[in-house]
Amino acid sequence: MGIIIEPKPGTYALILSCASGSCVQIGRLGRLPLQPGYYIYLGSALGLRGLRARIAHHLKPSRRPHWHIDYVRAHTQIQSIWFSYDARRREHQWARVMRTVRGALIPLFGFGASDCDCRSHLYFFKLCPSRISFQQGLESFAKRYPGIEEFLLE
Repeated sequence: MGIIIEPKPGTYALILSCASGSCVQIGRLGRLPLQPGYYIYLGSALGLRGLRARIAHHLKPSRRPHWHIDYVRAHTQIQSIWFSYDARRREHQWARVMRTVRGALIPLFGFGASDCDCRSHLYFFKLCPSRISFQQGLESFAKRYPGIEEFLLE
């Protein structure tokens, strides 16, 4: 991927490609039928080592899955990572924007969202959505909610 990710807090989106269909048990959440296309997972990393450590975790296979996304990673490839440095948890705002992107489907309700009231933090697309369209959605969201600052994807 070629970019150096700093050990700062932030929010990220993993853009994952899936080449074939299979069914994956996601811990106690349920079964997720994977299909060919693209999955986007939204998360945040606010700990001491921030985005660098969290993304490093996602880049390697997990022998003992901890998060919902760990189960999916064994069946997908990371195509790209979108992120923004910020000490505030933005994944919930990103989820609100992501579900408005054309073609977005929620493959399993509650995925990655067991600690919030979001519908999901995982979205499926038959075609990969563009970073630019997502950025525009974030900017539009910021205009509709004046208390939210704009933030750019790196």
